Parts: sequence; C-alpha cells; structure tokens
Amino acid sequence: MARALVDAGHEVLLVCGTYHGGGSGLVGPFEHGRRLGRVDGINVLELELSYSNYDGFLRRSWTFLKFAVRSTAIALREPCDLIFATSTPLTAALPGILARWLRGRRFVFEVRDLWPELPKAMGVITNPIVLWLMSALEWLSYRSAHACIGLSPGIVDGIKRRSWEGQPVAMIPNGCDLDLFSSGEIEPRRPDGVRETDLMAVFTGAHGIANGLNAVIKVAEELKRRGRDDIKLVLIGDGRLKPELRREAETKALTNCLFLDPVPKKQLVQYLKAADIGLMILANVPAFYYGTSPNKFFDYLAVGLPVLNNYPGWLAELISQADCGYAIHPDDPTEFADALVNAAGSKERLTAMGARAQALGRTVFDRKRLADDFVNCLESTSGRLGRNAG
Repeated sequence: MARALVDAGHEVLLVCGTYHGGGSGLVGPFEHGRRLGRVDGINVLELELSYSNYDGFLRRSWTFLKFAVRSTAIALREPCDLIFATSTPLTAALPGILARWLRGRRFVFEVRDLWPELPKAMGVITNPIVLWLMSALEWLSYRSAHACIGLSPGIVDGIKRRSWEGQPVAMIPNGCDLDLFSSGEIEPRRPDGVRETDLMAVFTGAHGIANGLNAVIKVAEELKRRGRDDIKLVLIGDGRLKPELRREAETKALTNCLFLDPVPKKQLVQYLKAADIGLMILANVPAFYYGTSPNKFFDYLAVGLPVLNNYPGWLAELISQADCGYAIHPDDPTEFADALVNAAGSKERLTAMGARAQALGRTVFDRKRLADDFVNCLESTSGRLGRNAG
C-alpha cells in the first residue's frame, strides 16, 4: 500500500517497530533507539521496540504504549498532510488523534480487528476498567478520523455503529499478492515427511489463542483413528501455543501432523504450491465470523489452493458461493475429517476448486486493485492528488 502511494507521486514515511519474525528492509545499526532508511522508495523509520508473539499480555501492552508515545512524537513533529494509522492495537490510533486535534492534520484510521470487542469475546481481557478505557479509545479513534477503512464487513459495520454520521468508511480487505504467489518461477516443494501421493493440507500463520489450532490436533487424531496416514497436516508459523501444540502431537504420536518454523515468503510459496488444500482455522468466536480478514486466506487464493474453512461468516459464504473449497461447522472433527477424506478422493474436483479460488483472487481481491482503492481513499481525504490521479 505504501508503494502504491509512492507510485502515485506521494512522499511516504512509514513508522514501525521491530518484529522478530520479519524485517523492515533496514540493516544498519540503531542510533538512539531508531534507524531511518529508504526501502522501495518509502522512507522507513524503525523504532527499536522488539515485539514477539511469545510476549505475554502485559509485555505486549507495554510495547504498544511505548510505540504509541514515540510515534506520536514523530506525528507531531514531521511535516505531513495526512496521518494514516492501522490497528491492532487501538493505541496505534493515538498519533493520528493527536495530530488531528493539535496540528489540524487529516487522519485516516484503518481497523484490522475490532477492539475491545474481539479480546472481550475471546476472554483475553476481562477487567471492566481496561475494557471501558479501550471502548473510550475506540470511540475517540473513530470520531477523530476523517475517514476509516475496515478490512471486513463486520469491521465496517462496527465502525459505523460508533462513528459520526456520514463518516466515509471504506471496506478494503487484505488482498492477493498475485505477482509473488502466482509466479511461474517458483517451483513447488514438499517438506520432509510428506509424500507426493499424500494429500497435503497446509496452515500458515500465527499459532495463538485466536487461531484455535487444537481443531487441527483433533482432526489429526480422527484421521489416525481411521488409518488415513495419506493425509498430512502441515502447520507453518510461530506463536505462543506452538510448543504446547507440538508436545500434544508428539504425546499422541500424531505423525500426520507436522510443525514447520516460519520461512521466507518465497519458500512459503514453494510449500503452498506443493499443497493440495489450505486450512483457514480460527477459534469458534462469533465476533470472528464477520470481523476478520486473515492474510492466509488471500495467500491461498493467490496460489490457487482450495480452502477448508472451519467457522461461519463472510469467508465461509465466499467459499460456498465460489465453490472453491469446503465450509465446515466449527468444533466438529468428524466433519473436518470427512472433508479432508473427500478431498483426498477427489483430486480432479480439488484442482477445479483451486482454479476457481485463484479466479476469485484475481477478480475480487487483487492487491493492486485494492491498493488503488487505498490510494483513492487517502487522496480524497487529504484533498491532495498524486501525479497518477484521474
């Protein structure tokens, strides 16, 4: 999205923290807790604030607050026409709120997850004072923004319920990187332990509470009980619950369940190209049904993988309408196993589903097209058009 802004003729400063599982593109040393450089035409300012999925709630909250304070100082000092902030967490909105009211700058707020609705629904945050403070910050964020972006239908509805009347709210979901995931130059590759004749079902991404990956352990048990060692479940990624999930799989001798460490994007594409079906797994929390826009779903579409989705909502409806996978009920390992067994016995149908998945990605969720929508939203809010406007 930042590259699209640069291509449209805008100068972009991207402020970020440091994440153990990814890189900003900057390689020089930090000076006074920050480093600045230019990546793909984008000015990147990386703050030395380490963040990991293994961090506990208090440590993560402290990191979020430090980032909010330091990025607010930048937003109040750097020359700009518009501040764009993206959550989660909600504290990411603070630079935009303060720059709007103290500097008169235009502010666009992108909501990637509804807070405090999601953590409250998950039981992650139960303290009523904390929930009230988060709700107040949510209200202030929406009311301060000149425009908002939601990544799913439920997020858009949630914003509209609490924002000011007539506020522009655009739905711009995560999208498909077709250049990378559909590249003919990247050859498929299966991990050790997965035969060419096996059905390879792959999950990519975080292994946390929200992901509900105990469902994969349960279906692995069911498949083992049925003697279906020709179906392999491959989980690629990291997160707080990964060690626990891996121990459980080892204790139950689930050799059909493989855990891989996070890999660079190009290697991930190799694994996805070698897979037969992508797993879209989340915990059975109603707030997730219409309130999430998972990157992995769009990666599966981009590479042409049918998707097996285990919770209701807008993604399940998309899969059913496009006939590009399986939409099963949550918390039902028998139905989950039945779907995988059906897929293993219907390779031709699976191939056709994959073609329809990729067609859906190209026609509806092409990231380049969504980037154009993003640029238009920011340009119309700022009142300043780039060189490619019109």
